[in-house]
Amino acid sequence: MRYAIVSETYPPEVNGVALTVQEMERGLRARGHCVDVLRPRQSPTQRTAAHERLVPALGLPRYPGLRLGLPAPGSVQHQWRQRRPAAVYIATEGPLGWCALRAARRLGIPVATGLHTRFDAYLHDYGVGLLAPLALRWMRHFHNGGDATLVPTAELADALRERGFDKVERLPRAVDTVRFDPANRDPALRSAWGVAPDGLAVVHVGRVAAEKNLTLAVDAFRALQERRPDARFVWVGEGPELPALRAANPDFVFCGIRRDEDLARHFASADLFLFPSHSETFGNVTLEAMASGVPTVAFRYGAAREHLLHGLHGAAIEDRDEDAFVEAACRLAVANDCRREMGRRARDGVRHLRPAQVAADVDALLQRIVDQRAGQHARIALA
Repeated sequence: MRYAIVSETYPPEVNGVALTVQEMERGLRARGHCVDVLRPRQSPTQRTAAHERLVPALGLPRYPGLRLGLPAPGSVQHQWRQRRPAAVYIATEGPLGWCALRAARRLGIPVATGLHTRFDAYLHDYGVGLLAPLALRWMRHFHNGGDATLVPTAELADALRERGFDKVERLPRAVDTVRFDPANRDPALRSAWGVAPDGLAVVHVGRVAAEKNLTLAVDAFRALQERRPDARFVWVGEGPELPALRAANPDFVFCGIRRDEDLARHFASADLFLFPSHSETFGNVTLEAMASGVPTVAFRYGAAREHLLHGLHGAAIEDRDEDAFVEAACRLAVANDCRREMGRRARDGVRHLRPAQVAADVDALLQRIVDQRAGQHARIALA
């Protein structure tokens, strides 16, 4: 069967949406399907694979490296008439996503959408929270135009249904426990960070941006550093807040973007993961830390609500209680044996989350909306 995937972001861009979409594509392809990917052109010299279709793009303010695809309805419809997909998955609500949704509707192609980012929640972090209701209406209108909306947690599915989103379905996420493995721990890397063999490496992995609530990560580290002067704070990722963070904290270790096995090595070489974001739709990095045997301090929603057991795998903090977040970070920083045991249990807690099962679930859902559309056509023909 042929499927099409549409996304404003895709590797080599490094973010949760891009990597999740790529994993979905690979999973469907591994199941024997043909998968075409429609996405923005990321550079003038970009090479494309045979299954990729690129559209012109513009840069996104305050998000260097990310580009929005420009609407090209005639081109999209032409492509899908030439290589008609049985179903389309649209991962982003940008101009390209809207264009693809309209094209699929005109051609009678079933559409599943994915809600990967709570833009309405992000607006508060950028000082324009008054626009959140407008953003929510925009998102609801987009997703209700599809045949199904996929979300990663039951919590989010319930919240969206209460806000008028139709046809919401939970699609659980997974993590590659072969790639993310405690066996990747690298003493040489820890030494390069300035961490002694028995020292404490605290890590943050993710985009260095306002919506990640990074001030809390810094505050938590400074508090635990009073108890563990040997601790080092390692940052993996880039983003618009990086220059200010680096200037204000010259003792931190900044590693930039890391990918694949290199990212797995950085995760496994840490001792504690601080993830203070309030606005994640899921938070793939939580599962990656757990698979790497690294206990995590995070707020109890998204991946942390679904998989991080408080006191067993780390600390899942309730109700945006930032004082409790700092206290948990300090407590785990000095509890060496407890922290190591939590890391072992955290890995055990995600062993069952297999990427192949996610691909099978996506495949089944896409097949179902194809069958539903065929059934509708049959009923109309018989009427």
